[in-house]
Amino acid sequence: MPVRKRHPTPADLGLTPEEGRVLGALTTPQHIQEFVVGLHANFEEDGDTLRSVRGVLRHRRAHCIEAAFVAACALWLQGEPPLIMDLTAKGDSDHVIAIFRRHGCWGAISKSNHVWLRWRDPVYRSLRELAMSYFHEYTNKHRKTLRTYSRPVDLDRFPIGLWITNEEDCWDVGAALDDVRHYRLITPAQARRLMPRDATELRADDLVQYESRDRKRARRY
Repeated sequence: MPVRKRHPTPADLGLTPEEGRVLGALTTPQHIQEFVVGLHANFEEDGDTLRSVRGVLRHRRAHCIEAAFVAACALWLQGEPPLIMDLTAKGDSDHVIAIFRRHGCWGAISKSNHVWLRWRDPVYRSLRELAMSYFHEYTNKHRKTLRTYSRPVDLDRFPIGLWITNEEDCWDVGAALDDVRHYRLITPAQARRLMPRDATELRADDLVQYESRDRKRARRY
């Protein structure tokens, strides 16, 4: 059954005392961001993964949606709704962020191996504004690829076993995120007129936090 408490305890969420201690110490969105950035990148070198909060804490590696699960869980323990949002792109990987509000404005906790698609301060008056803050840097080398954003998904609608305590298999939640309503950011005519990135921007793409044996995978997240 889903847990509907506004301010659950670690035990309510099926967390062990150690897991609860780790996540309970993350008392602000800034602390949560620092924690997920400190996790090594999950390059999925042995095949695709969608790990739960428990799986991430055990492996100490995550890609964007896995980190978003951790961030949402940590926010929930602090009495905030466990909200995530999906950003989709044309010819590029999706990106998933955990979102929160301060004084009526939206911010985001986000893990990326690049500098571009990370934390956003809570200064955006709408989710569309927040999504557009990622637009210019969301690229597949030369092309700007971001096209849609989803409505918020409150993870308390899912049983905790689907995203918190089931270590490896969270694909049902991933599929539900794909299926939620998405909103277009730009028109087809605007997409056709987008300016390619210049040489300096392309060089900046080589700056990554973690290196992979496969450079293509290092660029993916």
